[in-house]
Amino acid sequence: MNLVKQKLGIGRHTVGTWMQIPNPIIAEILAANGFDWIAVDLEHGSYSLSQLPDIFRAISLHNSLPMARVAQNHPKDIKQALDAGARGVIVPMIESKQAVVDFVKWSSYPPEGTRGVGYSQANLYGNSFSKYINEINTDLVRVIQIENINALREIDEIFSVPGIDAAMIGPYDLSGSMNLTGKFDHPEFLEVVRKFQEAAAKSKLPLGTHLISPDPEKLDMEIQSGKKFIAYSTDAVMLNEKSKLNLKGISL
Repeated sequence: MNLVKQKLGIGRHTVGTWMQIPNPIIAEILAANGFDWIAVDLEHGSYSLSQLPDIFRAISLHNSLPMARVAQNHPKDIKQALDAGARGVIVPMIESKQAVVDFVKWSSYPPEGTRGVGYSQANLYGNSFSKYINEINTDLVRVIQIENINALREIDEIFSVPGIDAAMIGPYDLSGSMNLTGKFDHPEFLEVVRKFQEAAAKSKLPLGTHLISPDPEKLDMEIQSGKKFIAYSTDAVMLNEKSKLNLKGISL
């Protein structure tokens, strides 16, 4: 069992980051800096399928877990990410129990699910076929993103579906669905987050969030508040922030 799944299973927090720039060198640098997992953003990033195996391998080199945030909760998207070598999948825009049931089914080989069986990069095109198919159903890290206020209507049922390792709040889309885009300190937004956190605690499901700003103090606050699956910024945001910092006060 991978370390991320172990940590979540015993109630420990995990910290990863979000990757949007399609380059294996960036993947390796991020992984070498100690993140538990790196999520390749296939929803908003500019990736081709042919780039994914090299990027997932670069992440694995330093014992970080290669994950993919798929563009949508669909069997094709999930299968392609897994066949390319992802060992964890994050699905966006979850609003119903049925969507979670489908995710678990589509990400699992028979008899537990309906994932298509075949040789792929994930099993070295058959070289590790038996080992891979015997372990991936239970070893895969499955994470659902809660990104719309509509999810609140069915949140207890959503969080009760077996096979999910963590839920994760998508702050921008969630605040946008409340007509409060980016207003993360607004009382109404904070109240909804509190309700999600209460429901997760009731279901004993680890809850996390995406911390956009690379701020260690805010990261510590999220950990202290009980968040367990935390995405710390993105590769592009960290590059932007450091570039600004290094040029401040310098005449060009």
